[in-house]
Order: sequence, then structure tokens, then C-alpha cells
Amino acid sequence: MMESIASKEPKAHTANIRTEFRELIQHLREDTKKVEEPKAKALFETAAEVISGLNTAFEHYEQSREPAWK
Repeated sequence: MMESIASKEPKAHTANIRTEFRELIQHLREDTKKVEEPKAKALFETAAEVISGLNTAFEHYEQSREPAWK
């Protein structure tokens, strides 16, 4: 369960969410090794990739690396 934080600082919340993203990515990738159905493997790996992209977007926001976040 995601930790609830009281901070009003957006980057504190993005960091908290990124922790959850990383845990979910790891869980999905572990599950691809546990199931044998190819479609389920593809679904889990695709979900991991999509969430990885979200994680990257949150990271870029935190670091103000993209022009949109400056």
C-alpha cells in the first residue's frame, strides 16, 4: 500500500509515486517468469514498459530536465 505523505511539495509526492512504480515494475517482471501463457507474459512486460515510461516522466519532472518542466 502506498505511503500517504502530508507534504505540500509536489516533488515529495512524485518521489513517493516513483517508489511505487519501481515496485510494480519489478513485480510485473517477476510475474512474467512465473506464468507460461505467452499473451500474459506479453501483457505483463508491456505494462512494465508503460509504467517505466511514466517513471521516467516523473523523474524528468523532479529533475526539471525537459523543457516542459522548466
